[in-house]
Amino acid sequence: MKNEEYKFIVDVGVGRIIEAWLIEQDFTVISIRSLNAEMTDTAIVELATKEGAIIITMDKDFGDLIFKSKIQHKGVLLLRLEDAVAEEKLAVIQNIFPEYLLSVQNNFAVYQNGRLRIRTA
Repeated sequence: MKNEEYKFIVDVGVGRIIEAWLIEQDFTVISIRSLNAEMTDTAIVELATKEGAIIITMDKDFGDLIFKSKIQHKGVLLLRLEDAVAEEKLAVIQNIFPEYLLSVQNNFAVYQNGRLRIRTA
């Protein structure tokens, strides 16, 4: 797949630097911060499903939403980087994308402690 065929929803807290990098890489980006910073997690997943977009978030609540509620989604990348600065988050994204982007699609992926875990949801 070409980059322009991928869509991402970037949740509040992930950071503008990641949004900018994704756009520079020719990905389509929907920024929750710009759209509606108060949007509920459920509404974000519904928007992502409608748009065919992968969600990038730092919000652990998406795990409960996906696995307990069995809500349909197009993929979630949860970054467990609570104390990371923007550049550290960006470095993680830049390392994940070349090799694992296709694996994240339609799955639930968690990056924590230098590891990426991908679960089928």
